[in-house]
Amino acid sequence: MQMACFQYAWADVALTIAYLRVEQPRPPTLSNLDAVPDDIGLAGARTGLDDNITTGRFLGHGYTLTEATVAPSEDPLAGASRLLAQTPFLIVDAAADVMLAIADLPQAQGAVVFNVAAGDTALRDGDCRANLLHALPSDAMRTDALAQVLVQKRWTDLVMVTGTHPQDLAYAAAMRRSLTKFGLTLSAEKPWVFDADMRRNASQEVPLFTQGFGDYDALIVADELGDFGRYLLYNTWAARPVVGSEGLAALTWSPVIEQWGAAQLQGRFTDRHGRAMQSRDYAAWAAVRTLGEAVTRTNAVDAPSLRGYILSEAFELAGFKGRPLTYRAWNGQLRQPISLAHPRALVAQAPLEGFLHQTNELDTLGLDRPESRCKDFE
Repeated sequence: MQMACFQYAWADVALTIAYLRVEQPRPPTLSNLDAVPDDIGLAGARTGLDDNITTGRFLGHGYTLTEATVAPSEDPLAGASRLLAQTPFLIVDAAADVMLAIADLPQAQGAVVFNVAAGDTALRDGDCRANLLHALPSDAMRTDALAQVLVQKRWTDLVMVTGTHPQDLAYAAAMRRSLTKFGLTLSAEKPWVFDADMRRNASQEVPLFTQGFGDYDALIVADELGDFGRYLLYNTWAARPVVGSEGLAALTWSPVIEQWGAAQLQGRFTDRHGRAMQSRDYAAWAAVRTLGEAVTRTNAVDAPSLRGYILSEAFELAGFKGRPLTYRAWNGQLRQPISLAHPRALVAQAPLEGFLHQTNELDTLGLDRPESRCKDFE
């Protein structure tokens, strides 16, 4: 277990935040063109710390970020326990099952734990925990955003190609739910079964694979690992839009987001880390900034006070997304707009105009209060 610590001293009010990254082995993919940065997530937390320090310097508030990385061969619960012995504020980058195990630790009861890596809808539903807040959007929020675009563009004849990895299957399940929610259906679905080198064979194999779909309005891709989706673009039998994990995608964050002051955040991040901010970076930044904003407004550093304020109607986070971000009091999910983008430009920002809600249009994305089976927050 590797640890590091960054801090700002000489403060009247001081908050220590811990960041735990549990390394997850990635299965082999057809291409390594988009390598995952070694500091993904951590870089966002460090940028959030910089922003907290900038504000705290004028208020006498200090912040410390303690980082720990757990290798696949090590015990993540032991690592989490050591960090929770130092602070009740823990940000976790881990798979959903590890996230739940950490939240259920005796040392975590009464703590404030942030999920910045697992989009599993179940964590916001029947498997929710009162001490677990979600800075990362759920899979359901992202697929609801995409479904709104499909409705708006009247792309109603839909087909889907699904990968075989657990993340792909979870995304596909969320997509089916979103289509049903917005009155859409799939006319066909196929699993991706190829393991050959598509860099050589895509122009031959993909047209044959998609020919059986016939005509359709859009092809949805469930490929969360970035394995095969890139080879579907411009190779399908029918010349139709590709959406989902590839093509037009629903994203937490993207380098193409420049409105609402986002260019300033993008610039700070790139200057510090030498690369573009990604979705997990943004989630970690939002988690650190959530705590910073709560300390700024309450002048408190104890977990009950900060948790209560974060989940209250008074809390707002300026997240560079065009409107204030708040937390759902029924399952701890950070409300936020979802960007619909391709690698070169932002296309739309969900919720789209015309998708209304009785209290907050952001709650058209993901599990609304009547849909959620979360009981821990009641």
